[in-house]
Amino acid sequence: MVRRRPTRAGSPDPRMTDAVPTTATPKRSNWILAAFAGPSLPFAALGLPLIVHLPTFFARSLELPLASITAIFFFARILDIGADPFIGMWIDKTRTRIGRFKPWIMAGGLMLMVTTWLCFMPPPGASLPLLAICLVGIYVAFSVVVLAQTSWAAVLSTNYNERSRVYGWWQFGNVVGILLVLLLPVIVAARGGTEAQGVAAMGMFIVVLLPITIAVAVKYVPEPRVVGECHATIRDYFAFFKLASIRRLMMTDLLYGLAPGITGALALFYFTSVKGMDGGQANILIFAYFAAGLIGSPLWSWAALRLGKHRALAVAGLVYAAAYVGVWAAPAGNFPMAIASMLLVGLPFPAGQILIRAMMADIGDEERLESGEDRSAMLFALMTLTNKLGTALSTVVLLPLTWVGFQQATGATNTPLALNTLSGLFVILPILMLVASSLIIRRFPIDQVRQQEVRAALEARDAETAAAAAAIAPEPA
Repeated sequence: MVRRRPTRAGSPDPRMTDAVPTTATPKRSNWILAAFAGPSLPFAALGLPLIVHLPTFFARSLELPLASITAIFFFARILDIGADPFIGMWIDKTRTRIGRFKPWIMAGGLMLMVTTWLCFMPPPGASLPLLAICLVGIYVAFSVVVLAQTSWAAVLSTNYNERSRVYGWWQFGNVVGILLVLLLPVIVAARGGTEAQGVAAMGMFIVVLLPITIAVAVKYVPEPRVVGECHATIRDYFAFFKLASIRRLMMTDLLYGLAPGITGALALFYFTSVKGMDGGQANILIFAYFAAGLIGSPLWSWAALRLGKHRALAVAGLVYAAAYVGVWAAPAGNFPMAIASMLLVGLPFPAGQILIRAMMADIGDEERLESGEDRSAMLFALMTLTNKLGTALSTVVLLPLTWVGFQQATGATNTPLALNTLSGLFVILPILMLVASSLIIRRFPIDQVRQQEVRAALEARDAETAAAAAAIAPEPA
């Protein structure tokens, strides 16, 4: 039996309780979920070139000092990380006729269009301060739209299993966006284009898709109504960690996210220096890794229906770890085997993105039962901090390579110690993290039964609140 706790004011106040409609949300059609996932294409397409292509573009094509480029990217990321908790809180406090999340995804999308245009297709003679301002704008706007979209997904369904399906569609859109943007510079280069033209093509792809996909999502995807006010403060982020479910999920998210982060940081070095591939083959292997996510996204959503979300994620972590052994075992120079191994590694990759967020949506129900307020965006802001911490930590794996004298230049000769260190970092370290994440998440306290108990208690309280509000409403004149 779920205990009903009073709100901070004591007993539930019908004018203050942050309630959602008491009836269960209907099953969303594939069309609705496809429309919802549409903005994921330009959002995900922006993330990769922001890390991989823009720094090189600023250095080579715009001839900006490398030290200055490093400084503005570092400064932009620091501001971005600091903004997330405030953005999450402000989203939860938003009350408009069209909902909480839609105004933010529209405003953030507009800001993203302008800043993407200026960064990917800068005007002649663009100054360093202008690019720095635009880069900060991109990072902040990106945080806004991603937080708004992932929080919106959490309220699209109150059903335990349906949430895995919602986030499965969301992740499918992410993978498609990444694959499409990976192809653009390759196509431009094959037609004789320059690096700057490849970056411009990626920017134009993002700028064109943003208004179309956001407009479709805003028009056709419903957003459940929230009544009452949200009185959350920044201090409430610390209170979240009183819930064992949040502590366990955040640790799992950090460990599960570090594995692909390490893969991204070391993949080109590993495949060229250890496996004897050229740069073109290495890029194809990375493409195969992400392409496998097109199959993995629906696969792990289906597994969650059969096993429960936390058990499916634990299984995915073990499969992910075993697949890394296949990458290590593939013979050097054997390109077909290398592709097969990377396809296997890519299959469990989307599980963390889908299931961890679906479980955070379940935590949102539990947290609302405790606090009396819907603070979904604040919970997902907490998760973005974990993601960004994982991204930052994954780059630390480059340091041990410098300690053993690894030579990153194409065709350079490396010592056995340097190559073995690279192999260990690329294979063994992710395996240890994935196994640890599986052990942690298998004891996640919110399964389907618990979530249904929480939903029943919420719906009972919401019905009581609605009845009390009706009883004190003034009689019509």
